[in-house]
Amino acid sequence: MMIEQLVTSFISSAAFGIIFNVPKKLLLNGGLVGMLGWLIYFLFVQSNFDSVLATFVAAFFVAIISQLFARMYKTPMTIFSVSGIIPLVPGGLAYEAMRHVVMNDYSMAIQLAAKAFMISGAIAIGLVFSEVINQVIKKS
Repeated sequence: MMIEQLVTSFISSAAFGIIFNVPKKLLLNGGLVGMLGWLIYFLFVQSNFDSVLATFVAAFFVAIISQLFARMYKTPMTIFSVSGIIPLVPGGLAYEAMRHVVMNDYSMAIQLAAKAFMISGAIAIGLVFSEVINQVIKKS
């Protein structure tokens, strides 16, 4: 099951790289970043950590790996980070929240929407936190 998820996360990350016009020679790297981010998320969730914390840690490492690749290939970090966070985006959770709104099950819709919002925030905070640590290291 884990191999299927890793392959799927790699393909989705690389496919979003195609949509965002990432140079062809860097598509595999973008897919690798997404796959590693999903692997970290998956391992944390399997270890019974909360999905919000798992998403934060995975987004943090996606940003770290993206920074390393950006330096190695002398390209902008966003080439790797945008496609790398795609597997972490809570699209299915947001869909379920909207489905419950349509079914007039508002209490479940609010719970799911709040979870999707927290996961989205964890992605943003993980990316920003990585950049802050990078800047602190550069200055010292």
